[in-house]
Amino acid sequence: MRIALAGNPNSGKTTLFNAITGKTEVVGNWPGVTIAKKEADLKKKYKVNQTDVRIVDLPGTYSISPFTGEEVITRDFILEENPDVIINIVDGANLSRSLFFTTQLLELGIPVVVALNKNDIVSKRGDVVDVDALSKELNCKIIPTTATSEQGLSNLINEVVKAGKSNTTQSKTNFEGKNDKSSDTARQKFVNEIIKKCQVKKTDSAKITFSDKIDRIVAHKWLGIPIFFVIMWGVFTFSIEGLGGYLSEYFNETVFGEILPNAANNFFDGLGISPLLKDLIVEGAIGGVGAVIGFLPLIMVLFFCLSLLEDSGYMARVALIMDRYFKKIGLSGKSIIPMIVGSGCAIPGVMATRTIEDINERRMTTILTPFVPCGAKLPIIALFTAVFFPNNAWVGPSMYVIAIAMIIIGGLLLKRIFKWENASSFIMELPEYKMPSFKYAFSQMMNKAKAFIYKASTIILVFNTLVWFLQAYSWGLNPVEDQSLSILASIGTVISPILIPLGFLGWQLAAAAITGFIAKENVVATFAVLLAAASEEALHLPGGVLTQFFTPVTAFAYLAFNLFTPPCFAAIGAMNSELGSKKWLMRALAFQFSVGYILAMLINQIGTIIVYGETAVGFIPAIIITLLTAVYLVITIKKRGSMPTEVGVEA
Repeated sequence: MRIALAGNPNSGKTTLFNAITGKTEVVGNWPGVTIAKKEADLKKKYKVNQTDVRIVDLPGTYSISPFTGEEVITRDFILEENPDVIINIVDGANLSRSLFFTTQLLELGIPVVVALNKNDIVSKRGDVVDVDALSKELNCKIIPTTATSEQGLSNLINEVVKAGKSNTTQSKTNFEGKNDKSSDTARQKFVNEIIKKCQVKKTDSAKITFSDKIDRIVAHKWLGIPIFFVIMWGVFTFSIEGLGGYLSEYFNETVFGEILPNAANNFFDGLGISPLLKDLIVEGAIGGVGAVIGFLPLIMVLFFCLSLLEDSGYMARVALIMDRYFKKIGLSGKSIIPMIVGSGCAIPGVMATRTIEDINERRMTTILTPFVPCGAKLPIIALFTAVFFPNNAWVGPSMYVIAIAMIIIGGLLLKRIFKWENASSFIMELPEYKMPSFKYAFSQMMNKAKAFIYKASTIILVFNTLVWFLQAYSWGLNPVEDQSLSILASIGTVISPILIPLGFLGWQLAAAAITGFIAKENVVATFAVLLAAASEEALHLPGGVLTQFFTPVTAFAYLAFNLFTPPCFAAIGAMNSELGSKKWLMRALAFQFSVGYILAMLINQIGTIIVYGETAVGFIPAIIITLLTAVYLVITIKKRGSMPTEVGVEA
């Protein structure tokens, strides 16, 4: 039996899907979290008479007539793939909005069972919904549910299986047969009449609620961003200097610094294997991968805190705060959704841009979303913070503030370069604040941890083994004692002159930056192989081996360079898919690299003058690059100024 979950965005659809299947798909307080249909088998605890049930979670939609790409997926699946039953998830706290879609589903001839969700919020408000009367008006079964606590889900599945086995055509609604039934206005009027008969609202919509009082502060047009910075500062302080930092220090120093390497060395010495093979495994595999996984506890704590913030309803306010700024650069607040999703991983963040209707806005969001620090960049932030800024918790949050600044500046540049005009508005229903679910936050944390470990044990392991080989052998495939004679050194030496204006001196820094384009975590892993293994010193120690190559200023510049240049190869693949052409992909990568390069160069050159009172290495080339960039922008913008304005069209 195949069952489709369909409903409005933010109705609790994906939460219900996770509850009845045991999956841990991302949920959110905004539309667009589900951008493609997802399938899973029903959990054993909900099975009825051993019936095999396949659940399909469809993207949220407000109408059977699609407006966005993900709504087309929902429409096509329902009309063309004929599910046995449709579970229509209705937000009990917003019946007027939800039942419009319900009446459309009831006219398709497919059995429909309504899950009247968010029953806890309805009860908390004191509102009363006459379920029997509503069921009679709609001519279908209605089951009150609370997906977050799994209340009513067993009854829901029982009714769904019963409806699927009966093979009866869905009863007609009272709306059918009216002369003006095709009118959306008439349909909404019909829905409102039903609500008047079946719902008694005790809450006064004009009354200022607790959420309204909080929003007057946290969503204030001037206070919103400083409050966001303070909240992120608190999260990073707790993660880096608190529990996460303590556990990461133990993992780095004890587990991956002593226990595992010593055990591996003793084991391989006992086997009498080749010293080169032993070094490959201990220094290349364990050392490199361990340097990345050592930061896993810190990242887990960070994601746990961010999940709590999202589940509480706060992150939806961040979208509202950003809307007023994004409008000025050709975006709407809807663009913040991919960026928030991208804080976990850039790949789903980029994919989430397909929910944006306007083509120019979607392109701009796709190009700018990778600027948000994702989970893969957190080990780099943690490493450089631990070594160069051990008592400065502002470094982590500053990356988010710089990301916002780069998104705004980058958006303004893209708007002027391509002469785009924004053509969409952003309407979003803010959820009420609620006590976040620790169970949900824990499941999301574990999900992110599994993905992090999987990536470290596959992509990072393979490329770190390759890095070890390249730094241990010459082009003649002869082992080298001096790393400067290795294959990797020769590659890094070719690239390193380009990075001199940024203050990055040494082929090692160029090599680490190159491997970072495969996966950002490789930056940390590469340093572990090249530096920590040679010095036999823990990589993350304050004032440690990295200080041979960086000052605090150049370290901050290197951090910015790796965070704001193009993302990993997998995210670039997602960008290619969403942008739809190689031409736009090349434009996007060139823009991202330019932003990261110039930002790092400015941090190094200006920071060196301010902090040390002298000009940095590469000052003259930096001046030349800055002037050439300014001239290019002026010429390009003037040239574009004489061309027709692009408003939501393919180019």
